[in-house]
Amino acid sequence: MAEKKKTFEENLADLEQIVTNLETGDVPLEEAMEKFKKGVALSKSLEKTLSNAENTVTKIMQTDGSEENLTDDKTEGKE
Repeated sequence: MAEKKKTFEENLADLEQIVTNLETGDVPLEEAMEKFKKGVALSKSLEKTLSNAENTVTKIMQTDGSEENLTDDKTEGKE
């Protein structure tokens, strides 16, 4: 059976658990190294997901179906 792809929130919870485990210092070195590697991979995956979401959110759909970045000159500098 294929493994279900975890959600962003599930991956974030996994990363938080890894950080908590590593911070306690009660993890054997070999296990700590494996957890660290998994944490780095999760961090990169989460960062990619956030970047993709940000790119999607910063676009606005035009009436003709085209997309326009909200960060064009029209909106830069406005807060």
